[in-house]
Amino acid sequence: MFQEFFLKKMLQSKGVSADQIDFFLDLIKKNPDLFQKIASEIEQKMKSEGKSEMQAAQEVMGKYKDDLAKIASK
Repeated sequence: MFQEFFLKKMLQSKGVSADQIDFFLDLIKKNPDLFQKIASEIEQKMKSEGKSEMQAAQEVMGKYKDDLAKIASK
């Protein structure tokens, strides 16, 4: 519950719309393990390869695009 609250507040502070926040949170709820794996890989790329958060996120999200599409279509 607290993680969801803080994630929601962080996204709101970045200017993300309420609809987009709800959509994103629903995706996370459907497969939290996948999103934990994605977050870990992004962090690893940032630390070990010195990539920016944006670069690392784009690479990792691209790697999991099929999995993300399946979750989004459910």
